[in-house]
Amino acid sequence: MEELRNKALKLLEKYIKNENLKKHLFAVEALMGELAKKFGENEELWKIAGLVHDIDWELTKETPEKHSLLGAEILQKEGFPEEIVNAVKIHNHIHGFEPKTLLEKALYSCEEMTGFIVAVALVMPNKSLDEVTVERIMSKFKEPSFARGVNREIIKKCEELLGIKVEELAEICLNAMKKIRDKLGL
Repeated sequence: MEELRNKALKLLEKYIKNENLKKHLFAVEALMGELAKKFGENEELWKIAGLVHDIDWELTKETPEKHSLLGAEILQKEGFPEEIVNAVKIHNHIHGFEPKTLLEKALYSCEEMTGFIVAVALVMPNKSLDEVTVERIMSKFKEPSFARGVNREIIKKCEELLGIKVEELAEICLNAMKKIRDKLGL
């Protein structure tokens, strides 16, 4: 798996120039690792799926209907495992694909929580994850005008797809992100 992660990092260098997008990918990598632990799944495989899930973002940001399809194509050509390729392809809800495996369901419903938590941290006095609490996340989650770009309905699907409450996802995600706070600059 170390070889696969190194391959993933090389792809990030090739395809991702935006530092905030890289931070998002590292945050989702951390989150997916914690979710894999929770569900007794392959932690390294899940982390790599999180790390590469938006590999095509900068190539498709003007054509959202191509996002994740091109990413899956890139990963398939690079020889990534089919479960990662499929999870990446399915995670873009715009396509209407139904996530079937646990990995697909987790990436599909959970990755946007990382961006939401970053938004919460950025309105805190010291712009730090240390100031963020699950209660604060949930309070902001109920404000439709806050972090408008985050699709709360997709995040809420964690309840039906994974059997975990949004509050639990927020806690898992916050704890995962705190472990890599230096990498995230928060």
